[in-house]
Amino acid sequence: MMIAVTGSTGLIGTALVRSLRADGHQVVRLVRRPSRTGDEVEWDPLRQYVDARGLHGCEAVVHLAGAGIADRRWTEAYRKEIRDSRVLGTAAVAEAVATLDERPRVLVCGSAIGFYGDTGDHAVDEDTPPGDGFLPSLCVEWEEAARAAEEAGVRTVFARTGLVVSRAGGAWGRLFPIFRAGLGGRLGGGNQYWSFIALHDEVAALRHLLDTETLEGPVNLTAPQPVTNREVTAAMGRVLRRPTPFPVPSVALRAVLGELSQDVLGSQRVLPARLLESGFTFAFPTIDEAIRAA
Repeated sequence: MMIAVTGSTGLIGTALVRSLRADGHQVVRLVRRPSRTGDEVEWDPLRQYVDARGLHGCEAVVHLAGAGIADRRWTEAYRKEIRDSRVLGTAAVAEAVATLDERPRVLVCGSAIGFYGDTGDHAVDEDTPPGDGFLPSLCVEWEEAARAAEEAGVRTVFARTGLVVSRAGGAWGRLFPIFRAGLGGRLGGGNQYWSFIALHDEVAALRHLLDTETLEGPVNLTAPQPVTNREVTAAMGRVLRRPTPFPVPSVALRAVLGELSQDVLGSQRVLPARLLESGFTFAFPTIDEAIRAA
């Protein structure tokens, strides 16, 4: 199968491309510069430009590109960059797909569990409406931007991904060195839920979305057993065999991270209802297993 991927150099994209190619699939990568090799297609998300000629023959498109949520403080300028990279980029990909004479059979668009906002200890699934705040409103716009592909009859799936457990990047990429040094601890009160997923399971779930014709619309990509930050801290200590004595007060997180601290201190107890109903099996369903896998 020929599959086009945006965000192919990111944490998830890199692992996905490696997995697809290992199984013999042909991967076309969308790059933000003139293409240099036969497996590259030029695009510019901010200009909403995609060289659609490079998508001919693709049976599937996986759209993962977007500015990092946790890369910087959320200044007004960076919030605009986060929004534009996702909304404009998704619209560009969806419109390019819709213009093709022979369209891909599926478009998998990255999204996030930020859609739900702070849910406290209340468990939510794909039928739950969006929450309030910057991330929920962003996710709503992000998913709506794919409308051109949906209206063109392309099966469109929104992969609402949780916190990916990996040494290579994301939240856990920052946590591992701290905990290995014996300096880890709970964040804030520690009672906030973290809905995680092992990188291996994230890639497997994305491939499941590509292959499962009955899946469309939002699908939560999170492990079936969300845990609190306090439980994450204990698991990191167990797996890495390090003490976890240094809690980080909420006020300190707010001072350092600004508005981004809401994402760290907020609670999201998200369940992968549609993924499980479709027959997906997690290789690393518990937090200890996910950390060991990483």
